[in-house]
Amino acid sequence: MSIKYNIIEKGKPGVVGGGEKKFYANAVTSGELSLEDLIKGVEKISTVSGADISAVIYGLVDFMQASLADGKIVRLGKLGSLRVSISSNGEDSADKVTSRSIKGAKALFTPGKDLKFILNNLTYQKN
Repeated sequence: MSIKYNIIEKGKPGVVGGGEKKFYANAVTSGELSLEDLIKGVEKISTVSGADISAVIYGLVDFMQASLADGKIVRLGKLGSLRVSISSNGEDSADKVTSRSIKGAKALFTPGKDLKFILNNLTYQKN
């Protein structure tokens, strides 16, 4: 199976009118997999019931959120890891950097070794 892509034209960010525009490949999704679909798929290939899979996933999400809020890196085995990253305003001196300097936070996902291998070996097909 290949990742399909189309071609889009983009200007430079922050330049009025976009400046010089260039063409880029843009991945096209081929649908989505809901949590229910994921649970049913795992249920079919294991001896665990859908209710048990669902309970574990919801429990995992709750525990991961609490762990990320405590500043921990959450390692998910071969899948990869999640950690919190923050962005802040630049201040003139270190003593002026406070929690008020922080603009926001996001979760960063780092793929594990097996997932990196898959990502590095994808094939592509123009849509």
